[in-house]
Amino acid sequence: MSHSFLQLNTIFMSIMIEAIPFIVIGVFLSAIIQMFVTDRLVARIVPKNRVGSVVFGTCMGALFPACECGIVPITERLVKKQVPLPAAIAFMLAGPIINPVVLFATYIAFGSSWQMVFYRAGLAIAVAIVVGLLVSYLFPENQLRDYLEKRIDHDHHHGHHESEHVHPITFMDKFRGTMDHAIDEFFSVCKYLVFGAFIAAAMQTFIKQSTLLSFGGTQVTAILVMMILAFIMSLCSEADAFVASSFRATFPPGPLTAFLVFGAMVDIKNLIMMLSTFKKKFVAGLITLIFLSVFVGALLI
Repeated sequence: MSHSFLQLNTIFMSIMIEAIPFIVIGVFLSAIIQMFVTDRLVARIVPKNRVGSVVFGTCMGALFPACECGIVPITERLVKKQVPLPAAIAFMLAGPIINPVVLFATYIAFGSSWQMVFYRAGLAIAVAIVVGLLVSYLFPENQLRDYLEKRIDHDHHHGHHESEHVHPITFMDKFRGTMDHAIDEFFSVCKYLVFGAFIAAAMQTFIKQSTLLSFGGTQVTAILVMMILAFIMSLCSEADAFVASSFRATFPPGPLTAFLVFGAMVDIKNLIMMLSTFKKKFVAGLITLIFLSVFVGALLI
């Protein structure tokens, strides 16, 4: 029992240590967007049509070096800034995978081979666009949780009042505001991270990998096993390629790609963060769409 507890503690701490730097990046980017990016600017740069906005959201993921641990607060902030929900979701799904840091880590992990980099980036982009477009048809209205919608309303009125003041906001005011937002958001996100990391550590400790791997006999079951494993292990997208490469002898590229894409889009940590941000029914629908898209894509690979 003490051995299991020690293992649980070690895995929990390693998930926390791995995730916190990316949470910090995520909350700072979110706070910078809040303070420096105006609603008007966002309205100007995001394409008006459905396909254009989803493709724009997907490509934006390449510019933000945010891990799936820190991407949810940024996504929430973008939705509050009136970025269309499908574009924000496409960004949330593609961002943790197609940013240069993650692709470089994947290249190194697979022995300086481009094959898995192309498979991973290609499937991530395809899934982000497909899911973003489906979201635009299935969930036309705002999907942020009710209390967040009230807060948007408050922020919105707050914004109007600010613009009515005679005193212009200085850079230092914005800087102080950014720090305040980042600190508030860090503590609100971290409680979900701790909870998610604990569940992930418990599942890794008490569910044996060998048991799961024994089910991976056919292509279909191998893909399912690797997707479940990715969800349970809840690795950071910067580190998961090194774990995936250890399964190279066991599984072909399809299941490995499913592991690398599904785990970076949905794991225990960010599922709990999504549930704290979006409506439950929307999260259930979103995860179903991601699961099916990744599964079909991995089968095609």
